[in-house]
Amino acid sequence: MTMNTRNETDRLLALRKLNLLDSAPTEAFDRITRMAARVFGLPIAAVSLTDSDRQWFKSRVGVAHTSIPRIKAPCASVADSGAMLVIDDLHDDAFFRDSHLAHSGVRFYAGAPLITSDGFNLGAICVLGLEPRAISATERDALTDLAAMVMAQIELQHTLGRVDPLSGMPNRKQFIEDYADLQMDRPHGEQRVAVLVNMANQEQLNNAARVMGASYFDDLMNEAIISYRAVMGDEHKVYQLAATQFITIAPPGTGDGAGDGAYRARLAHWLGNRAEWSTSRFVTTPAIGIAPFQLGRTDCLDVLRIVQNAMQDAHQTGQLIGTYSSAQDDAYRRRFTLLNAFDAALGDTSQLRLVYQPRIDLISGACIGAEALLRWRHPELGDVPPGEFIPVVEQTSMVRAATSWVLREAVRQLAAWHGAGLQLQMSVNVSAANLLEADFVSTVTALLNQHRMAPGWLELEVTESAIMENQGTALATLAALDQAGVRLAIDDFGTGYSSLSYLQSMPAHVVKIDQSFVRNMAGGERNRTLVNTMISLSHELGFRVVAEGIETDDVRQLLHDQGCDEGQGYLFARPLAPDELFAWCARAQASAAASDATPRAPWKPICPAPAPGMRTAT
Repeated sequence: MTMNTRNETDRLLALRKLNLLDSAPTEAFDRITRMAARVFGLPIAAVSLTDSDRQWFKSRVGVAHTSIPRIKAPCASVADSGAMLVIDDLHDDAFFRDSHLAHSGVRFYAGAPLITSDGFNLGAICVLGLEPRAISATERDALTDLAAMVMAQIELQHTLGRVDPLSGMPNRKQFIEDYADLQMDRPHGEQRVAVLVNMANQEQLNNAARVMGASYFDDLMNEAIISYRAVMGDEHKVYQLAATQFITIAPPGTGDGAGDGAYRARLAHWLGNRAEWSTSRFVTTPAIGIAPFQLGRTDCLDVLRIVQNAMQDAHQTGQLIGTYSSAQDDAYRRRFTLLNAFDAALGDTSQLRLVYQPRIDLISGACIGAEALLRWRHPELGDVPPGEFIPVVEQTSMVRAATSWVLREAVRQLAAWHGAGLQLQMSVNVSAANLLEADFVSTVTALLNQHRMAPGWLELEVTESAIMENQGTALATLAALDQAGVRLAIDDFGTGYSSLSYLQSMPAHVVKIDQSFVRNMAGGERNRTLVNTMISLSHELGFRVVAEGIETDDVRQLLHDQGCDEGQGYLFARPLAPDELFAWCARAQASAAASDATPRAPWKPICPAPAPGMRTAT
């Protein structure tokens, strides 16, 4: 028996697309197989799929194994010919008498082909007997009907897996399959445009679901898709990706191929006229993502990813339409890379480290504390700026592990400094997630006890926005820390809520004025007045005030004259390694001891005197 190689390749591709091979048994197929055995009064029946080298049984009765070799298998002949095959006695057949079935004791075989709507032969439904027998015309018709029932079940399962059960629209799986067909059908490198429409953001989804129920989204999508096709044309095949998302690939030659120009204007016009077709325009905020790509050069899943990114950009910027940007995509990829790598960094002492920026008393010039700052040296990417990786980590559950790492290392270093005679207060930043941890307070106090440090030597800095994310729990945690003796500071003051009622309820000791205000003090009277007001208000409410970002002596003098208590910034020192900070304090102390009482220019700090035998702490 011969077969057309190209047709066989296409047949196998069609078979694999159905995702039936090696799938679990299902009652829908087993019911048909049992019926076949009963109709023929035979002990063996099977739904047999012809793979490249085997006959695999999707359903079987009277046989224990799940497959047999394809060579000289009667079902393989059915798949090759596309016609019913009946063998009254395998022992009398010159071709099949030495087949696997004949050797296993099978004498009778009858099989009807399983043919898809596209004309591909998948295999056969077959009945087998241990004794020779003939088959009647009625039995032939029954076997043909049973084969049709099997194919109906196959097509049904295939359709259900590729069509949204509520909207009836083709789904993500169908989009992926059609994309593969498109790449084979169209010229390699052809420029196309994917368009993703999202009718509501996640918060709107949640709110609407609570009030309107899930059917609300069905109506929302139906009216959107109908109007979209009316404006953009029926040649846009629409696929539903999620409850409120659908995607389409624009026809070739649409617009300029980059998602701009006339085609983009049509999309904007459709969305801008929502009042004409949408009943939910006041409670949802739709956005469109556009992603140009080239067939054969961009993977389907990558198309889905970049068009989702473009849509998210539109939502975040408040625009109707967002267009994919390769530069922005590179930034997303780098953030994702950093996020995956940071978890490993937490367990690698060679990657993460702390540096410490001195905090200076602006009245006495003494260095009275240091802020612990996290730094990351990736083994391949090198030094990763904290402004790049910290915001990424703060948006994930890893922020808790990161804070725990920083706290452990900072308190250990604090104890080492104190043991060496350098008595500084240590400041550590904590996030909103930390304030929601049930055991955060006990963890902090246990750490201090472990290193025999009084709680007052540790200061935890928290931003206004972090407190307001879950105000009740956050304030309760801060109150417990305050009760335990840990000092608290409001970081980046002035950039968040800054309401008087909020300040009155905060159990904090320190307010740190954000560097954006401090750096602008030399720029005009209004800026100086604003900072002066912050200092005065904080003092009246009982807070000690720290100014961040002091870079010039003029700004330091202005803050000193306004009564600011402390400062930190590059004027005094950049963030230093532990031994560098220790040496810096020693030099500053020696310089102060050698100078007289006259004013110093430029400004020089005075640090606590080192104890006898003071050494560099590591």
